[in-house]
Amino acid sequence: MDPRTPRASTVPPGPGLIRTTCSSGGGGFVGAGAPPAGPGPSEGLLARGYPATYPALLKVAQMISLLIAFLCVKNSVWTDYSAYSYFEVVTMCDLLMILVFYLVHLFSIYRVLTCISWPLAELLHYLIGTILLLIASIVAASKSHGTDGLVAGAVFGFLATFLCMASIWFSYKISCITQATAAAV
Repeated sequence: MDPRTPRASTVPPGPGLIRTTCSSGGGGFVGAGAPPAGPGPSEGLLARGYPATYPALLKVAQMISLLIAFLCVKNSVWTDYSAYSYFEVVTMCDLLMILVFYLVHLFSIYRVLTCISWPLAELLHYLIGTILLLIASIVAASKSHGTDGLVAGAVFGFLATFLCMASIWFSYKISCITQATAAAV
């Protein structure tokens, strides 16, 4: 063999190690020496500007109105156990999910957990949660029979429903309109 000819590789052909991300958006392959996706060193763990945004303030208003609605119904004398226990479950589950999404945005968790489409998950949560909250508020209002705490709980339930409808619009704008515009470019 001539020393000037390149020698064949000693590595046997076959599948090698290919690292991929589970994100549905962007490039799928990550090189072996590429840094992991996540917040850069200058960004830090906390998104300092997020609490002053409209979606964040809307989430805080939703959580406050849901908490007030829950406390009003919890501290009242019930006339119908099933209606108000359903109202309590819906308000608490909705409040906890809104808190989860608030924390996801506040701590930029969406940059680390890229295998979840966060805007789509938030849109689906608001669609389902708003429908359930509207049903619970209607049932609570129809069963209140003039009890002040139950009426107040139903009113704050309707207020939270209205605020959740506004969040549906923000989530829709982010997840659907932005992606459609990006796909057209």
